[in-house]
Amino acid sequence: MVSTLALDPRPGTPGAPTGDRAAELEVLLGDPTDARNPTGYAKLLVADRLGTLSADAEALLDAFGLNAEYVPRELGGRFDSAETLLRVMRPVFRRDAALGAGYGMSTFMAASDVWMSGSGTQRGWLAELLLSGSKAAIAQHETAHTNDFVRSQVAATRTPAGLSVSGAKSVVNNLHRSDALVLFCRTDDRPGSGSHSALLLDPRTLPPDRYRVTRRRPRTGMRGCHFDSVAFEDCPVPEQTLLGPLGSGVPTSLRSFQMSRTLMASLVAAAVDTCLRTAVLVDRTQKPGHGAPLDPEHTATTLANAFVNLLFYDCLAVVATRALHLHPAETSVYSAAVKSLLPRVLSDTMYDLSTVLGSQIYTRGGTVGVFQKHLRDVPVVSLGHAGTVACQATIIPQLPALAARSWFREQPASDALFEPGAPLPPFGYEQLALACGRDSLSASLVETAGTLTGRNPVERALRALAGQLVDELRDLRTRVLALPPPGGGTPVSPVWFTLTDRYVLVLAAAAVLGVWRHSDAGRDPFLADPAWAALALHHIARRLGAPVVEVPAECTARIHQEVLARFGDQRSYDLYNVPLPG
Repeated sequence: MVSTLALDPRPGTPGAPTGDRAAELEVLLGDPTDARNPTGYAKLLVADRLGTLSADAEALLDAFGLNAEYVPRELGGRFDSAETLLRVMRPVFRRDAALGAGYGMSTFMAASDVWMSGSGTQRGWLAELLLSGSKAAIAQHETAHTNDFVRSQVAATRTPAGLSVSGAKSVVNNLHRSDALVLFCRTDDRPGSGSHSALLLDPRTLPPDRYRVTRRRPRTGMRGCHFDSVAFEDCPVPEQTLLGPLGSGVPTSLRSFQMSRTLMASLVAAAVDTCLRTAVLVDRTQKPGHGAPLDPEHTATTLANAFVNLLFYDCLAVVATRALHLHPAETSVYSAAVKSLLPRVLSDTMYDLSTVLGSQIYTRGGTVGVFQKHLRDVPVVSLGHAGTVACQATIIPQLPALAARSWFREQPASDALFEPGAPLPPFGYEQLALACGRDSLSASLVETAGTLTGRNPVERALRALAGQLVDELRDLRTRVLALPPPGGGTPVSPVWFTLTDRYVLVLAAAAVLGVWRHSDAGRDPFLADPAWAALALHHIARRLGAPVVEVPAECTARIHQEVLARFGDQRSYDLYNVPLPG
């Protein structure tokens, strides 16, 4: 039965505009720099040192009814689009990535498998739980096998009464306080995609002598998350706990990853937003001799470069999120691309920003102390079953088909893909595909590059850089087609990983050009200015290692100006440019 839980008639309810719900949560969380704020940095850092999540913050999220954001509208919740969830969750991740992951996103990742493959009864049962405030956990990691989830150490065998589960999972987030568990396990010893299944379990009904949960504590990043290990010993479960048909676990997980990879990687940008804001704060307030080793010009360049890195990452993140609705068959590639880019761009950017803090990088409390916490937390998000290698492994088998049938042949993506916050069609898990051989995002790069003019030095630099990146895609196509296809039981050559990394950067460039081209100068003059796009493409080309076209110095000056303006106006450093409390 679907929950009839009444939600408060306020902006955070079904039917309210997405921006209103995100803005309301931002206001409810309050000024994070206020030491008296129970959900501010000072209190969150105290909870982090204790290795737990802030009880006050979780109570506020409960009062907001955040769990309803994870439940589809047709089941009584508020979830109607991936971008809605991205925008609503960013205020949480801006303050504490562990809170965002531990309070809710682990629940959403578990629930996604149920919304995708569950029966009507299973979906209604889980919706009822979540709308009443319960949490769900997902047991998928395989730490003994470098998180190769198809080498599960948990197996389920058929019995006359249903299934019997045995084995262990070493890392499960939130299990000890969850009322639902999605368990990924082997159900067939034969190799192949039909060897695994997913189960939806109620941990409260499992026999305690056959099911054991042990608390674990992380030692560095995400210290507030509640990590557990679980062991099963001939644990009986009913056959109706199967999510979908027997042996459907791998396709379900691979499609579910497209949602979880995209959202988790996109949400982390909010934490880096805070790190950039903290670095600007330190630069504007510290006195000579108080841990500021860099000269002002170098600091200004570092801040501008960090902002550009955040923007070009966010372009790919938001485009990949919107693609879940607009080009769902292609998101197998785009979701893996944005997740694989995370450690290479955001982690690097945070370490660059740490040079602005100088000795204040060691600050553990107050407003500046949140920088060190994010520095520890963000890299952890790039680990797990959807780490960099797993994402590369998703893209590599698709490269030959993309090179042969899509690149320089596909029609460009729809304009709406590049318009953050614009209306989206309904989302449907059934539209996600494991592979489709199409890439309309790179086609948009080729199209946009062909339309650029050169009316001034900045536009001429942008045109030259865009042409250089089109040449990179052409070279990638040649190289991919010249190689024997990966697979066939032989180890994948390292060259495929290199080509994948280069392709991901080309996709990021396509996203940058698309967002810039479709920006409304009346709504956001900065995003419509070619200065940031030119410097973003310059950063991307430099990461590709090729000789790059130099951009005019005015680009860095314009971007640094925007960094200071958004800091002074208390606005976010992402594409949404929203007001922040404080």
